[in-house]
Amino acid sequence: MIPHERAMERRQFLKGTLGVAGLVALAGCDNLTQSSWFPSLLSQTEKVTGRVQRAITPANALAKEYGEDDISKVFPANGNTDPGTEAYAEHLANNFSEWTVEVGGLVQTPMSWSLAALKELPSRTQITRHDCVEGWSAIGKWTGVPLGDLMHKVQPLPHAKFAVFHCADVDEDGVPYYESMALVDCYHPQTIMAYELNGTPLDIPHGAPIRLRFERQLGYKQAKYVTKIELVETLSGIAGGKGGYWEDDQGYEWYAGI
Repeated sequence: MIPHERAMERRQFLKGTLGVAGLVALAGCDNLTQSSWFPSLLSQTEKVTGRVQRAITPANALAKEYGEDDISKVFPANGNTDPGTEAYAEHLANNFSEWTVEVGGLVQTPMSWSLAALKELPSRTQITRHDCVEGWSAIGKWTGVPLGDLMHKVQPLPHAKFAVFHCADVDEDGVPYYESMALVDCYHPQTIMAYELNGTPLDIPHGAPIRLRFERQLGYKQAKYVTKIELVETLSGIAGGKGGYWEDDQGYEWYAGI
């Protein structure tokens, strides 16, 4: 492609994305997502913007980190704030001493760790901003084990492409929550399995005892109450096939980069 053709292509892309943004501003997100045509348009735009962001952003580019003085006085908890199951209540009564996180699927060496074992591994602490799809944000200090370290231990197979996070909570219809990411994002230095928020163990509303922090993506990608990480080649056979509870049920985009 010659230079002036590439320039025209970029201009057409920008026109398209700005057009979508204008529609959202004029009509409102709720009305549009209920339409028959807009979710499909967003899906196509998501694929393009996801490719563009990966093309122009270094793989290990960091989300901005903040200082202690920037930490929000209140860090809201949204989504599910208590799994509410009998099994979870038993774990809570035992101070999560029996909680394990299993990592399996397309790996050479499936492994599982208790919460205590995860806390014995090298940890990372980061102060980052959580951006919610609902429009609010908050800054918090997260401590946990880098997910990439776990991946190095289980050794993903060559055809593994995605990591699926299975959670202990379910919705009112008994549908389990789950989320997923590209395998390459598991190795990002700020992708951690967090067990502390602001220097104290996670509480129930924020995902106790362990949750995903995927700092370069929106808040709904930060799976809480994680029990299992499954490496797969495709997302098509899992639940609704779109890569996450919110993607399947609410039509949210799978790629939620910020």
